[in-house]
Amino acid sequence: MVTIHHRSITHQFETIEQAMAWAKECGEFVVIQFDGMEVVGKFGADGIEQGKLSNGDIYTWKKRRRT
Repeated sequence: MVTIHHRSITHQFETIEQAMAWAKECGEFVVIQFDGMEVVGKFGADGIEQGKLSNGDIYTWKKRRRT
């Protein structure tokens, strides 16, 4: 059994896949508990469009490679 705590309400799901799908749809901070572990955060990611994040900030991160 997988448990999600969100806004003082507890939701239960059969699988972690169901719980993650619900958390992504919710789009808010949640606590997921399963198998003695706890995962917290806002799940799902906003996309980068035309070089900008969803909040309007410019996306500047670049992977640096060592030579």
